Amino acid sequence: MKLLSFILSFAVIFSISSCTQLNKTRTIRLAHGLDINHSVHKAMLQMGKTLDSISNGEMIIEIYPNQQLGTERQCLELLQIGSLDMTKVSAAVMENFAPSMKVLGLPFLFRDRKHSFQVLDGPIGKQLLNDGEKYWLKGMGYYDAGSRSFYTKNKPIYSPDDLKGLKIRVQESVTAMKMVTALGGSPTPISWGELYTSLQQGVVDGAENNPPSFYLSRHYEVCKYYSLDEHTVLPDVLIIGTHIWSILTQQEQEWLQIAVDKSVQYQRILWATAEEEALTEVQKAGVEIIRPDKTLFSKRVKNMYEDYKDDKNMYTLIQQIQNTK
Repeated sequence: MKLLSFILSFAVIFSISSCTQLNKTRTIRLAHGLDINHSVHKAMLQMGKTLDSISNGEMIIEIYPNQQLGTERQCLELLQIGSLDMTKVSAAVMENFAPSMKVLGLPFLFRDRKHSFQVLDGPIGKQLLNDGEKYWLKGMGYYDAGSRSFYTKNKPIYSPDDLKGLKIRVQESVTAMKMVTALGGSPTPISWGELYTSLQQGVVDGAENNPPSFYLSRHYEVCKYYSLDEHTVLPDVLIIGTHIWSILTQQEQEWLQIAVDKSVQYQRILWATAEEEALTEVQKAGVEIIRPDKTLFSKRVKNMYEDYKDDKNMYTLIQQIQNTK
């Protein structure tokens, strides 16, 4: 994986000049791993229009979707060495680069969607975005990624007991692996781009993700059971490399942040519609939607919180989030 990442980084350095400025136009290159029909990509297109408008054409964004420049982890590595400007990653992947982000991956941390927005848009969320700067990664905002739930090929999940013996794909996240283990499953990290084939070939028995990702990835063609336990409300994070951020003028930084903020609000509106559409469409395709008793799952992962009692900063952060009204 490290060798592949290095080769990819080396190739990109010579194939694109990051954050180019030609004829007084600043070009920001943004890569992500999602489909062009995803709400995140549509919000990024809107961000580009906003930036072009408020800067009078002095700043533009070029977007590379569908893992054209690598996985989420690889894109973060490209940001760190300055050969890519911006990317979108799940908070679960970000925890490998900014450890405090792992708090967002704790299952059943948020009471509901409203609570999650209050935390992310408030002082705690801003603190987490800034914590990545010492790793050359600056957070700029949170896109809504809904709630993650389990989907499986051959066996419906009504309770944690049903996960026993099943290989469940997870992101490259220690927190996600601990969660699946606590629930009785066998966590198996696999990149998003390889997951469809892995499901087909039986490398894993299922995965966990939000409804739009389940639908747009066409994983419903393989997995016919979707259990909405909604174990994590894990946001996507829009990241810019500090190498790039530091060479932008104050005016350019302000323009870019305005465009990001507007795209965040736009994406959250798109997300709500996409979530409904996704559930409707996968049901039409023959997927059984299961709504299990969530307390059966939350009880099994309770000890994950206690594991952080010896980590004062982390435990305080958990309490602050839980106490946010």
